[in-house]
Amino acid sequence: MTHNKGFSLDQSARGDVPGWVLITLMTAGLVVVIWAVAGPALSGVFESAIERVVSV
Repeated sequence: MTHNKGFSLDQSARGDVPGWVLITLMTAGLVVVIWAVAGPALSGVFESAIERVVSV
């Protein structure tokens, strides 16, 4: 174990980098899939809301 500016840098402190990369990629994939499915519906809701605001 070495010390650098007061922080412990042993191997257990590094974390699970490959796990976090996998979680990040899976989250990005889910966002893309949900956006592809819900995008047109959300776009319609947004356009309808804007029309209501503009027409008032």
